Amino acid sequence: MNRLALIPVLVSLASVYPTAQAPATAPATPAAKATLKDAQGKTLGEATLRDAAAGVLVKLDLLNVPPGPHALHIHTVGKCDAPDFMTAGGHFNPTTMKHGLLAAGGPHAGDMPNLFVPADGKLSIEVLDSNVTLAAGAKSLFDADGSALVLHATADDYATDPAGNAGGRIACGVVTR
Repeated sequence: MNRLALIPVLVSLASVYPTAQAPATAPATPAAKATLKDAQGKTLGEATLRDAAAGVLVKLDLLNVPPGPHALHIHTVGKCDAPDFMTAGGHFNPTTMKHGLLAAGGPHAGDMPNLFVPADGKLSIEVLDSNVTLAAGAKSLFDADGSALVLHATADDYATDPAGNAGGRIACGVVTR
């Protein structure tokens, strides 16, 4: 068939069908961030958090972190007072579950997989936490006292309650909008 013969057909079809309208834009996805600092106030990383269909996606960029395995948790209070960051409270746990991704009756909402930092101390990674949200509600990281991201000295064993034997808190960042 001659391509030029199709032009009148396409023009007539275009006049019959209404112009398609772009769908209404969805509301902006709530986003948050946290700057992780060590006990001396040195920045060790930046995190961006974004609501996703299945939870909150945490994009983490670390620099100058001791190499090896580290636990990363969301803690229940948006406060990061040095030197030990204990003001961040325990793990975010609005549904009162047991600690650990492998524990019966777990995990805490703030439990996330361990990170492995290479020898150069740099790591960029995305982690999905399916048990939290940035929107309003019981699992919101923006409850009355906020929340914090905490990087621990060692790996989480995914089972020991209440904190997985993850060692000291080496960096902390308050989650903010």
